[in-house]
Amino acid sequence: MLQRNINKMVDKEWLNTNFPCMMACPAHTNAGRYVSLIAEGRFEEAYEISREPNPLASICGRVCAHPCETACRRGDIDRPISIRALKRFLTERHGPESRSPVDVNEGRRQPKVAFKVAVVGGGPVGLSAAHDLALMGYSVTIFEAAQVAGGMLYLGIPEYRLPRDVVEAQVREILAAGDIELRLNQAAGRDFVISDLRQQGFDAVLVAVGAHRSRDLTIPGVDLDGVYKGIDFLLNVNLGYKFTIGKKVIVIGGGNVAMDVARSAAREVVRQHVAGVEHAEPSDENIHAVAAREMVDISLSALRLGAQEVHLVCLETRDQMPAALDEVEEAEGEGIIMHPGLGPKRMIGEGGKVVALEALKTKSVFDENKRFNPTFYENSETRLDCDTIIMAIGQAPLLDFLKPEDHVEISARGLIAVNPQTLMTSADGIFAGGDCVFGPRMIIDSVADGKRAAVGIDEYLRGGKHPDPIIEVEVLKRYAMPLELLDLVRQPVPMLPLERRTGVTEVEIGYDEASAVTEAQRCLHCWVNTVFEGNPLDGSMCVLCGGCVDVCPESCLELVSLDRIEFEPDLVQYLREREDLFGVELEDMKADDLGSLAGSVMLKDETRCIRCGLCVARCPVGTITMESYNLVPSEPTGLISIEAIDGPFRTKAPVTSGSPR
Repeated sequence: MLQRNINKMVDKEWLNTNFPCMMACPAHTNAGRYVSLIAEGRFEEAYEISREPNPLASICGRVCAHPCETACRRGDIDRPISIRALKRFLTERHGPESRSPVDVNEGRRQPKVAFKVAVVGGGPVGLSAAHDLALMGYSVTIFEAAQVAGGMLYLGIPEYRLPRDVVEAQVREILAAGDIELRLNQAAGRDFVISDLRQQGFDAVLVAVGAHRSRDLTIPGVDLDGVYKGIDFLLNVNLGYKFTIGKKVIVIGGGNVAMDVARSAAREVVRQHVAGVEHAEPSDENIHAVAAREMVDISLSALRLGAQEVHLVCLETRDQMPAALDEVEEAEGEGIIMHPGLGPKRMIGEGGKVVALEALKTKSVFDENKRFNPTFYENSETRLDCDTIIMAIGQAPLLDFLKPEDHVEISARGLIAVNPQTLMTSADGIFAGGDCVFGPRMIIDSVADGKRAAVGIDEYLRGGKHPDPIIEVEVLKRYAMPLELLDLVRQPVPMLPLERRTGVTEVEIGYDEASAVTEAQRCLHCWVNTVFEGNPLDGSMCVLCGGCVDVCPESCLELVSLDRIEFEPDLVQYLREREDLFGVELEDMKADDLGSLAGSVMLKDETRCIRCGLCVARCPVGTITMESYNLVPSEPTGLISIEAIDGPFRTKAPVTSGSPR
């Protein structure tokens, strides 16, 4: 066994670089770990890793914007790992919506404490915070204005993307995490104010009311009959309320909400205008368009469906639209007609009813200071006929319930001001997070806000700081990657055929076991690293044979003489200040000696390394090892800070990583 220095320190910047998917996730879910376990067929273990830091894992497996995939290093080679779809694969097997649910909170609950916390809002922030606080032993009461919990997860995201039974199962699981009470139909400002919660004995309050107010357009015609706000439309549709919609719909906006509105509108058009028609099957053209354009001279069935068109108008060009690319492509695939590069000028009405939108060609969206300030070409008017217009131009929070006596500061943007580390507001003991603080963002951001708020509340009420996680190291024996690693292609996520995308039927089907395992095998294992750390006591010092350089398939290693390296003063200063982090590299020398000593240096391009382990197998003296790095919670609940840290290693006994696949 090679002797290793167990008192090493890890550099935060290096750690972040080598955990790209994990560090890109606001909740710091260790995606690489659970992906690799899927590749080995260890699905229950993989689910536990995916779920432990994320109480909304089942939901994120379906609708997360997956920043982890954007950061995935496999994307530099071909295409990133389909991490979100793999998470869904796991939750469908062991999540609360599955037939074999796994209770990841077993053994994580701490003893009860005497404090009570009120959470205003039962959306992703409130649910995430309540979950973690309950595990810490707190009594939590969630006050939700709607008749259902979930916030925009239930009220805003269309059911064809996120089935309601999945949201309900996730909420039930969170409520079972500990002492959590859910009070529905309790609206801040109508049924209570913050001071009431203080009088009721709550020791801390978390405001997590989201951003449920649609922004308005200030153009003529917005008050016409048939003009609606995007959030209002989604709330009505998702709660099952009667909502009259025309046959020719225009959605104004280019963000993700606009995509949801447009695709929901298409389904509402189909649903409402086939009412009473039994066994009616839409034509192929209609299905491929999903209300794309007015239908002329087609079958009786299509005629009975009516003309069905849904248009989307946005300021940005096609490649500048702020919506996620896959959302845009999916909407286009379903037949939404895009009109990029147009801005609304006025809404035209007849008899008080909207009949058309007049739009101008966009000259620019932002000014020279990168601020939103659209300009348009003169005399470039375009008229788009319609009978319904839905505005999806943005969301804002409604904070009228906050009174001057609450002493909660509101920023110039109309958002709640908080300490970004603790999420406490200007009022002692009142915290806030999510869209009402940062504006509309990703669901996983809200999950992270809830977790951060829970830690902030706990530190406020009980004092002290949550301990940093331990960086655990495993020296891997017989490490190997699939021989066909670079030949494996990204597995497409199965989707419902276009002709079956009607109503609320879920569009994405998800991976089966074979596809999930194949996709997971593409992972580059970024948390594993080649470590060059010879020891004269066991004869493992590098002999400068260059075998590792020769065998590297990605040419990411280079052995050069020290005099070829230029050490800039800033680099020397950086090393001088961090000599404890570079004990191996600077063994028997000081940073100031670099550039004046003779010797050799091994250069490694971390961005090109695929962790194949061939250099380790080739090394004749065992200088190189494959070592795995993992952040391990130092608390019994497993609730760690979501910030990366500089910290000490904890070593584990050398283990076998599994037989080569």
